[in-house]
Amino acid sequence: MPARLVPWIALFVLGAGGLGATAAAATGAAAPPLGIDLDAFDHARKSLTLGNGLTMAYVEWGNPAGPPVVLIHGFTDNARDWAPLVPALDPSWRLIIVDIRGHGSSAKPECCYARIDFAYDIKLLLDALHVERADVVGHSLGSFITQTFAEFWPERTRRVVLVSSSGGPRHGCEPPRGKAAPPSMDFRGEILKLQEPLDPNSRFMIEWWSSPTPVDADFIRRQREDSARIPLRVWLAVLDQGLTGLALQETLPRLQAPTLLIWGGKDPIFGPKDRCSLRAALPKAQVKLFAELGHNPFWEQPAQVGAVVNGFLNTGR
Repeated sequence: MPARLVPWIALFVLGAGGLGATAAAATGAAAPPLGIDLDAFDHARKSLTLGNGLTMAYVEWGNPAGPPVVLIHGFTDNARDWAPLVPALDPSWRLIIVDIRGHGSSAKPECCYARIDFAYDIKLLLDALHVERADVVGHSLGSFITQTFAEFWPERTRRVVLVSSSGGPRHGCEPPRGKAAPPSMDFRGEILKLQEPLDPNSRFMIEWWSSPTPVDADFIRRQREDSARIPLRVWLAVLDQGLTGLALQETLPRLQAPTLLIWGGKDPIFGPKDRCSLRAALPKAQVKLFAELGHNPFWEQPAQVGAVVNGFLNTGR
């Protein structure tokens, strides 16, 4: 991404996998077992037409009569993004795991891809499923959607979990003088070079879906292949409409639901300044930092992350 753009936005567009494939390979460690049949998960997808006419795909998992928990994935991901974590979550919950617009098996309209558009889809999905109030968990781009949903529909929000998130630029959260953020790959520039059909095995896609610690190879292969099927116009629309000018600090004061913030300490996308800006905006939020993990901590240590999420969401039940 051009250097003239705000650095945290430049880093954010890594949203799917992150950096560090070489580091992961060098450790020699084995990927944690998935504990879930990916074919069964993929075949569980269903879809419905929302009140705005958009067809939205989603997976329901767990106890149909249990407390509803919505899981919202990141940029160029899909509902399967959460498959590594699902076995570690409380089986008594009713998980509603979405494909956001433009992604997975959901409709891919020419517009609109601002965070309020994504969040309104979630509200309409809950309307269609007759869910009055839910816990909402979001990762990366999905965390911004979660923020927005909780800000604009607080009566529909019980508790919030933001994984690998940011509060955007905030005064007082800049890196210390002389300690600028390390350079990152120009992913926006790389995306602008892409041509259809996208190759899931290209150098770009391998890097896009890399991880600093080992992750199940079949899971990553499926993720790459699905992201390659997203039309390039959607990639660009999300970059232009959903990841610039977010003004997160302006709306975060509306987020009053109890909130848990989860980060990996080695996240190359959202680092100290992002943690600072979100914690400053949500001073009552609980915080869990997994010091050795990256942008996708629930892929890397699903059992540990699941235990933290379970404890938080089961509070007050």
